[in-house]
Amino acid sequence: MKKGFVKKLMAVGLSAVMMLALAACGETPADGENTTDTNVTVDNNTDTDVTDIADVEVEAGATYNVAIVKQLDHASLDEIANAIAAELDAIAADKGITITYTIYSGQNDQSTLKQITDQAVADGVDAIIPIATLAAQVAAVSAEDSETPVVYAAISDPVAAELTGIPYVTGTSDGLNTNFIMDMMFAQNADIQKVGLLYSLSEVNSATPIADAKAYLDAKGIEYVEATANTNDEVVSAASTLIANGVDVIFTPTDNVIMAAELAIYEDLASAGILHYAGADSFVRNGAFATCGVNYTALGTKTADLAFQAITAGMTGMEDYYLMDGGIITVNTETALAANADYAVFSDMGEVIEVLTSED
Repeated sequence: MKKGFVKKLMAVGLSAVMMLALAACGETPADGENTTDTNVTVDNNTDTDVTDIADVEVEAGATYNVAIVKQLDHASLDEIANAIAAELDAIAADKGITITYTIYSGQNDQSTLKQITDQAVADGVDAIIPIATLAAQVAAVSAEDSETPVVYAAISDPVAAELTGIPYVTGTSDGLNTNFIMDMMFAQNADIQKVGLLYSLSEVNSATPIADAKAYLDAKGIEYVEATANTNDEVVSAASTLIANGVDVIFTPTDNVIMAAELAIYEDLASAGILHYAGADSFVRNGAFATCGVNYTALGTKTADLAFQAITAGMTGMEDYYLMDGGIITVNTETALAANADYAVFSDMGEVIEVLTSED
């Protein structure tokens, strides 16, 4: 374990560290390509498995215990947790073994997460499967002495989160491909003149994609306006500011502060004809216009397979992380109608999933 990571985690409290949600459409993200940490890109639209579970031999009747730890209750995280549980059930049935698991929620609180993961280690679980960055970082600290396998799910940037180079830690990454979402914006409307960047300064996971968005827009000579917020009320105010500034579209990365307030802003944005592109399908299901990313059920399934490998065959030879690659574009058809937006062009860029607005 990297001691500096443990000290840093405890020192800063990580109250703002949440890297949820979605991943690569089209090509693998540039930060995944350029890192020196080892990773494997997994195409979740094929039947090719990184781990061939059929080749893993276990003693008939064996019993394993797993703790599945969601950072908080959230539609995307719930989908991942349910997929992990379903795959563990399927593996157990196929292998003639017992895999018991408990799904916990840390309520986005570091102390609560630490209590959960400390207790899991004390109970002697065979693996901890944390979902989202803060949960993974806390689990890595809890498992430092025991080296209980920590197999995380949905970490947008494992390198920035300092979750690489730790021998008992691996998992799946859903790193955001900002350039592809920018491409979507200009494919849908080639006449964009001004882009709004809506995000929270307290969300560490927003820093890189916002920087990537600025670089992309600078290269095209497109004006952009930044608006930041750290509370629901501030998000509403920031959205109003962007509307007043006459932006044509708005981009938000996988930023949970903005996500929590999406239901409060999407109608005003649509009424103004401003399309909100975001970093996760949870935004779109709450009223944002569109995003692109992986299938979270496939990501959860892959995470469970990796956890089973770690438990039964050990983690020697496993990669630092496995980058899930997809091509799923999610569009809110109600928002498209309200904003009079045509999204037919997206069908040439990936698989399009149409959703309606909900509060889930």
